[in-house]
Amino acid sequence: MKTSPDTQPSQFIDALMEPAVIQLHDVHYQVPSDHQVLDIIKACSLAVQPQETVAIVGRSGSGKSTLLSLMAGLETPSSGDISLLGQNLCHLNEDQRARLRARQVGFIFQNFQLMPSMSALENILMPLELFQIADAEPKARQALKRVGLAARANHRPAELSGGEQQRVAIARAFVTEPKVLFADEPTGNLDEETAKQVEDLLFELNQTLNTTLILVTHDLDFAHRCQRTLHLQHGHLVEQHSEQDAGDE
Repeated sequence: MKTSPDTQPSQFIDALMEPAVIQLHDVHYQVPSDHQVLDIIKACSLAVQPQETVAIVGRSGSGKSTLLSLMAGLETPSSGDISLLGQNLCHLNEDQRARLRARQVGFIFQNFQLMPSMSALENILMPLELFQIADAEPKARQALKRVGLAARANHRPAELSGGEQQRVAIARAFVTEPKVLFADEPTGNLDEETAKQVEDLLFELNQTLNTTLILVTHDLDFAHRCQRTLHLQHGHLVEQHSEQDAGDE
């Protein structure tokens, strides 16, 4: 449910005084297609504040995932500027962008992207060991406990349900306590009841760890739980105001 100005958490109000963690200025993204240029993203400008929750909605194929990849520096724009955590991504090479993302950015995907040969615990340990973070195993076990899967630590993805796999993916994304979390259709492969549980967990961890959350979803009810909903339509970002939003404000 969207938070009204009178009921915003104090930490979010404080965050409004800080520089934006993500800024897009006149961003365009084009790809060649059948001897012509296809415009996927057109003149998008956006500022996301620390600890803010933002949903991006739009039709299938509208470019939502592409926009998310641009914000994270996984893709580079055809023109325009994108800043992530104070760094202009357009001025960084691929290695520099990867280092910026390393411990400060987390990702959650629709298809979970867990390593099938690794246990739940090993999947969560992976980023901790990669970045040589101290006390890796206790932190990974605590992350599993936080998502309610302490008893499933030694199970591999094939031995877990879809909802359990997504919980492992969420634990892995949050275990490094990133400043920004990108989630691409995180409930897209889940049934309605499981999706609701995953949504609750995502927002609970987001609030607990004071992370900025940017999510892509086709589920408007899910989107409207964020503080802002943006609609990507014909390549343009438009702030979406629903009847629910108006009632909450």
